[in-house]
Amino acid sequence: MGISKALPVVVVALVAVGCGSGEPPAPVTQAPVSSSRVAPPPALAVSAGIVEAGLGHRASVLTLTNNDAQARTLNGYPTVRVLDGSGKPLDVQVHHGVSYFSPDPGPKAFTLGPHEKLMSVVSWSATVTSGDTTTGAAVGVVAAPGEAEQTVPLKTDLGTTGEITVTAWMKDLPK
Repeated sequence: MGISKALPVVVVALVAVGCGSGEPPAPVTQAPVSSSRVAPPPALAVSAGIVEAGLGHRASVLTLTNNDAQARTLNGYPTVRVLDGSGKPLDVQVHHGVSYFSPDPGPKAFTLGPHEKLMSVVSWSATVTSGDTTTGAAVGVVAAPGEAEQTVPLKTDLGTTGEITVTAWMKDLPK
């Protein structure tokens, strides 16, 4: 098709959509902005660090941050549960104490000011002997009695051991 035969089709198409007609374009409307609010972070927020590995052992540091305007007093161990990909608790034993990656300072009271942090080490062995292996996708953590459980993504390849070890809260990681 030559240019002279295609030109009338283009002109008709432009006129049909209102281009060059002298009329203002139709107003553009936007979808309404949602008025839902994002929930503020919990007063005591927990996060998990990267998983460190060594000789079949694994560990991650849980960090607790006081987002409250008030100082908070904590003592002891966080409550930790290993969860599957749908958030269901797995049958995993939790021990308090020392591990391959960290000594356990034992329970000690801390007054945590606004924006201050505490840490706890969660560790496990990826040993496989016989039977089914267990892998968690997250941990449920209760920072202190009376606080709500927080779900924190953390892959735990527990092998066939079915257990983790958790240290008490501490200000600094051991050197």
